Amino acid sequence: MDKKIKKFCLDLTEDEILKWCLDNGFPKFRAGQIMKWINSGVTSTSRMTNIPSSMREKLDEDFLFSDMKIIDEFISKIDGTRKLVYLLPDGNIIETVIMRYKTGLSVCISSQAGCKMGCSFCASAKAGFGRNLTAGEMAAQVLMSQDHIGEKIRTVVVMGIGEPFDNYDNLLGFIKIMNNPQGCNMGARHITVSTCGLVPKIREFTSLKLQVNLAISLHAPNDELRRELMPVASAYSIKELLESCREYVKVTGRRITFEYSLFNEVNDTFACADQLAALLKGLNCHVNLIAANEFPGSPYKRCVPKRVETFRRALESKGINATLRREMGSDIMAACGQLRRGIEESVKGEV
Repeated sequence: MDKKIKKFCLDLTEDEILKWCLDNGFPKFRAGQIMKWINSGVTSTSRMTNIPSSMREKLDEDFLFSDMKIIDEFISKIDGTRKLVYLLPDGNIIETVIMRYKTGLSVCISSQAGCKMGCSFCASAKAGFGRNLTAGEMAAQVLMSQDHIGEKIRTVVVMGIGEPFDNYDNLLGFIKIMNNPQGCNMGARHITVSTCGLVPKIREFTSLKLQVNLAISLHAPNDELRRELMPVASAYSIKELLESCREYVKVTGRRITFEYSLFNEVNDTFACADQLAALLKGLNCHVNLIAANEFPGSPYKRCVPKRVETFRRALESKGINATLRREMGSDIMAACGQLRRGIEESVKGEV
């Protein structure tokens, strides 16, 4: 007989827990108690102190509790950024980054164990693809990280390992969990989703009219260069991508962010700055410049500070709002483009 596939506790709804209670002869009020624990990020029944032991044993028997664990933690000596390494129930490993800003804590979560997009500048692509994360596993990174450090997380960016729009249904489930007034109660405007440019999903996401912030990993101002950096560019042209972005701004009224990693003498020239400015002219957007982070085996070198500032000024001179993203956690391989999956890569920092 096939082994029963257990559902991860954070993927459970209150209706499912209520039905489980009734099916097993437990009082209805226990469902609310259990959900309160789960919504606070407690994923171990041993900590559910107001639940009878017999009921906790049955929960462990029927659902996955305590199977998603923090197995390592790295703290940056530069800025205090924390990287948490999570072990998933099936042995996959992901990374989550907690960053401190003046406005409070922000967490960068992974949406997949690995990534299929194959961007040549990203460490996540080098380790291959494991699987999609469930909505609950995405939410657990927020709730368990918050519980681990004992401090409320104010904002979430879905910019870690994986392409969120390649895991679209679970992404929407995650946003719903975050918005839940009985749980995190996090407003949509405190959530940012980053995509490499899956145009059909951008359009679908736009139609929902959510107030979630959208960030586009652009990294090049023309199709030829973008195809060298990002395989997705072979499927969707910059023209198609920008059309979907303009539609997003029009429908939602939200400003859109373009992530642009600068690689030394690759995409950081005056010509690139001019092309990028012309491309984005008239669009309500912000360009987030990133001095590209290197990792062992990376084919690119980070842009030197002088060229970064020159590029930024070139954009601003043409009316494009651009800032340099503050680099955080680079000494623990926690910066943009440095996250990985797999125990060897995560813990040892090897490709």
